[in-house]
Amino acid sequence: MKNVSIYTTPICVYCKMTKDFFAKNNIEYKELNVASDVKARDEMIQKSGQLGVPVTIIDGQIVVGFDQERLSELLDLK
Repeated sequence: MKNVSIYTTPICVYCKMTKDFFAKNNIEYKELNVASDVKARDEMIQKSGQLGVPVTIIDGQIVVGFDQERLSELLDLK
């Protein structure tokens, strides 16, 4: 199983799209809300250099935004 984490905010449309994509494909993930968790926000910025969400990390590979093609590739979805 892949190690999947997603940094999100509650009002982010692309975060919802990413989480819906994971649900549709039965992907388990850890969600970190950067709006309420300062430590998670700092960690996201340090890892990705990004302030925007979603930032998804799959086995150490970073995906910024909702990039379904890249997510599918990293998750070995056909």
